[in-house]
Amino acid sequence: MHPKEERTLVIIKPDGVQRSLIGEIVRRYERSGLKLIALKMFVPTPEQVMAHYLTDPDWKQKVGEKAIEAYKQKGQKVPSRSPQEIGEIVLNNLRKYLTSGPAVAMVWQGMHAVGVVRKITGGTEPLTSDVGTIRGDLTLDSYLVADTDGRAVRNLIHASGNAKEAEQEIPIWFVEEEILKYRLVGESILYDVNLDGILE
Repeated sequence: MHPKEERTLVIIKPDGVQRSLIGEIVRRYERSGLKLIALKMFVPTPEQVMAHYLTDPDWKQKVGEKAIEAYKQKGQKVPSRSPQEIGEIVLNNLRKYLTSGPAVAMVWQGMHAVGVVRKITGGTEPLTSDVGTIRGDLTLDSYLVADTDGRAVRNLIHASGNAKEAEQEIPIWFVEEEILKYRLVGESILYDVNLDGILE
């Protein structure tokens, strides 16, 4: 696959939909030069959420270990010594969050699609996301408040972490017939080697 055909999954989570940010989020990705090849609005099911996060069988362990380390660095009480238990708590909170209302799933395609989307989206925690990113500009949640309230951090968006992850996640939310193949005029400027289609 040519790098210009890289695909990534983006889900605008229920808080993004409720805050009427769909258009703003789509605009930011679109302006980068990426091509939107699939889009739908729906209420995620618990089964979809489980399948999505558990594409990596070690997900709970990794998330739990990361959370334990974060608690220790902040000098906070660790709710459990077991990474699996903490991972299960995180998964349950995500399931409640993502099934709470409508979400919008999208597939974006283009050169370095995963990296470009993640750069535009910003870090997982809105509080520490850079100014200029979607999460840094459009929301204000933090791990501290989410943990205090016993819920998932409300960060507007899921974006695939790497190309392999994207290819595993996309079929959970889309069947192949829902993913369109078409050409955008702007692709000639982004991808044509010699830019020989400009002058008449």
